[in-house]
Amino acid sequence: MIIGLSAGLIVRQLDPAGPFASGAIATFHTVAQIFVQLLRTLVPPLVFTAIVASVAALRGLDNAVRLVVHTLGWFALTALIAVSIGITLGVLIQPGLHAGIDPRAAQTPASVGGWLDFLKGLVPANYLGLSAATKIEGGAATTSVSFNVLQVIIAAVAVGAGAVRVGEKAEPFLTFMTSANLVLRQLLRWLIALTPLGSAALIADAVINYGWDALSALGAFAGAVYLGLALVLFGVYPALLLLNRISPLRFFAVAWPAIQIGFLSRSSVGTMPVTEEVTERMGVPRSYAAFAVPLGSTTKMDGCAAIYPAISAIFVAQFYGLVLHPSDYALIVFVSVIGSAATAGLTGAVVMLTLTLSTLGLPLEGVGLLLAIDPILDMGRTAVNVAGQVLVPTIVSQRLGLRDDILMGVTR
Repeated sequence: MIIGLSAGLIVRQLDPAGPFASGAIATFHTVAQIFVQLLRTLVPPLVFTAIVASVAALRGLDNAVRLVVHTLGWFALTALIAVSIGITLGVLIQPGLHAGIDPRAAQTPASVGGWLDFLKGLVPANYLGLSAATKIEGGAATTSVSFNVLQVIIAAVAVGAGAVRVGEKAEPFLTFMTSANLVLRQLLRWLIALTPLGSAALIADAVINYGWDALSALGAFAGAVYLGLALVLFGVYPALLLLNRISPLRFFAVAWPAIQIGFLSRSSVGTMPVTEEVTERMGVPRSYAAFAVPLGSTTKMDGCAAIYPAISAIFVAQFYGLVLHPSDYALIVFVSVIGSAATAGLTGAVVMLTLTLSTLGLPLEGVGLLLAIDPILDMGRTAVNVAGQVLVPTIVSQRLGLRDDILMGVTR
């Protein structure tokens, strides 16, 4: 990270049209994109095979129900704490009253979140939740393939449940799924070995592309967001760990690779393979981690779905001179705790923000005021998201007595 940051700062001082700078920019960007692309490539088959195998492993219905209930409960609790911190900081710092931006920069975002998106996103388009889109730019057509993790989870749970229902005749199929998952995990270990190279390229690419110049006009807003993220990551999470007799130092030592890649790649889904790996290193059973981490990557977003929309909604209201009442703050809490599930089929904090603004009746054009620094904020948001996706399975496993306490050095 230090090498990448230094390289990015050096290249920003050079003429971008020069041969050295242009070559360095292209190299950093290419390596960064390839690293994230490789991580994302592993996600659909890794999630699918792991969940099919884990459904078969968690055949005890009572235990499975307890795990799901505890997981969703902790998702909601941490989101409630995070959004409360966001609202408090927004009210105290008043970022909308200290913004040096032109109101003409406001524009309606291209994509808007809606409560029906959750129901639509639950239905898989195909058994791997894959979709393709073709874009035409400059007379050239490019086709990209994407996937919906929530749909992959639902399809895998259905297939796993079907295999359990079939019984003994499905054992070869489940054995194949388990073997395939082990092969994919070996590929993941090889890819994780490239993390130093990928991290350097990612942060260099981010510094070159975004810099920090745009922060000056929205300094109070950016400061409030990052302060809230820091309070959750280094205050709330350690406190919850201590309350559950888990060492925060051990947690961050194990989870840091995933948090780092999340910060640099700005993608919870892309980081998911590493997140699941470090979650297992925290003593969480593989069968449970294979369920909780993919689910968390779509619905457990304390940064994008709690802190950020809360502060942003208050910013927009203050910027346009609109008064928020206690009922409005209650709506912010409701959207933040429940809304991440409603936008699970979509991507990006902008979608979550538009859902919050539309629920409150605030102008959606206010989103355009914040887009200039969104990539910089997204780095911190994703890091908190990933940390929370490791935190909840670890706490739930601890509370239900599933963790290997001896290996993990947990104090009781």
